[in-house]
Amino acid sequence: MLEIGENAKEFCLPNQDNTEICLRDIKGKWIVLYFYPKDNTPGCTTEACDFTSNLPEFEDMDAVILGVSPDSVKKHQNFIAKKELKITLLSDEEKNMLQDYGVWQLKKMCGREYMGVVRTTYIIDPQGKIAHRWDKVKVKGHVEAVKNELQKLQESS
Repeated sequence: MLEIGENAKEFCLPNQDNTEICLRDIKGKWIVLYFYPKDNTPGCTTEACDFTSNLPEFEDMDAVILGVSPDSVKKHQNFIAKKELKITLLSDEEKNMLQDYGVWQLKKMCGREYMGVVRTTYIIDPQGKIAHRWDKVKVKGHVEAVKNELQKLQESS
């Protein structure tokens, strides 16, 4: 996991339109970078819909929202169309970014161990540094907490 104050790891990944999005191209803005396990699952759908419904407020704070999962571009396209999402989703099928950000971890469910995405959110400041991190995110109320923290960070910068 990246720590507060560390430089965010560089990345370049395709979004749902198969357009490459790179950290270097969006530096200078606040970035809400959230990692989630899988499109079209209950928690991930709630989180994506919450970010979408709050997108205007994040845009007013000059913040970009990026969701990242190991799903394909095609799966992201279907997820966005089905749920009418307005946020950007990045596809990390190779899991390089997931590993760079420390969110690809050993998980346990029903006595079975497997590798998967631990739901995590980072706020990256305009200089490209980690400003805040949430680990093992619980979806309910999370987007509101991110919005509040972003506001605090902006007021103190």
